[in-house]
Amino acid sequence: MGAKMYYDDDADLGLFEGKKVAIIGYGIQGRAQALCLRDSGLEVVISELEGTENYQNALADGWEPVSAEEATQQAQVVQILTQDHVQAVVYRNAIEPNLEEGDALVFSHGFNIHYGQIVPPDSIDVFMIAPKGPGALVRDCYLDDTGVPSLVAIYQDFTGNAMELALAYAKALKATKAGVIETTFEEETETDLFGEQAVLCGGVAELITAGFDTLVEAGYQPEIAYFEVLHELKLIMDLIYPKGITGMRKGVSDTATYGDLTRGKRIITDETRAEMKKMLYEVQSGEFAREWIMENQCGRPVYNKLLERSGRHPIEEVGKRLRGMMPFIPDED
Repeated sequence: MGAKMYYDDDADLGLFEGKKVAIIGYGIQGRAQALCLRDSGLEVVISELEGTENYQNALADGWEPVSAEEATQQAQVVQILTQDHVQAVVYRNAIEPNLEEGDALVFSHGFNIHYGQIVPPDSIDVFMIAPKGPGALVRDCYLDDTGVPSLVAIYQDFTGNAMELALAYAKALKATKAGVIETTFEEETETDLFGEQAVLCGGVAELITAGFDTLVEAGYQPEIAYFEVLHELKLIMDLIYPKGITGMRKGVSDTATYGDLTRGKRIITDETRAEMKKMLYEVQSGEFAREWIMENQCGRPVYNKLLERSGRHPIEEVGKRLRGMMPFIPDED
């Protein structure tokens, strides 16, 4: 049986009549959601730190940002869109003391709720609307009148109306035009972290680097290695994204497909799959969450060291030079 889906007819924007939404954090996702909510007719207040680039962006978009305390006091629906590692502090210091019975606390990622960093009072609704795309895409699809598929999850239903309000919030983003999939905070958080670690970020980055090292150590030019294992990855993903893996195989040469089908499992071995299961257990048990929380509390010594070391890898120097030869790639910051 497939996941439960919700669409426009399942949601009523009228539920936001007389309610104000506070967006805490005007970053990429915060900006997109705030603008979409405002354009859908909802009353919105923005909280952002004065003097930051995001604060200036909010001013440029016509907002008058206030503190998180004031935004929470004004609103009945509070969406926390700061980064994961600061959400708990912002919640404890500014949001929790200003919540009232019947308010709703909203998330777009379940990390802090699932791992107990934010423990909401019993007297409020807690739900998640998680667009499955970055903020820029959320905004573009809203303007195109299509919407980005999103996830909905209810953690706490004090009013008995949490799902209805969550779907109304999703409709204000036009997510219900594309489809909203029901999940749980647990499922969203654990699959999201696993995907980042094993495939999307950790797996892909390490695979690219290992491929580059293998070719260079065998005597091939680093520039050629870069093109073959990193640059052309976009060409493959541009086939997988709209057509799936089978569609990709139809879009490449038969030689490439045969090599894929006969050699891929020599890279992703039983040992690799066993390590993936171990990584998933670390996410499920909270081991990774505890490690990441402690890392932030200690000033990120491991994070900073590993990031600095990876930035010195030869693939980065070669890549920067080659990308400078490609006018079709945006300039680097």
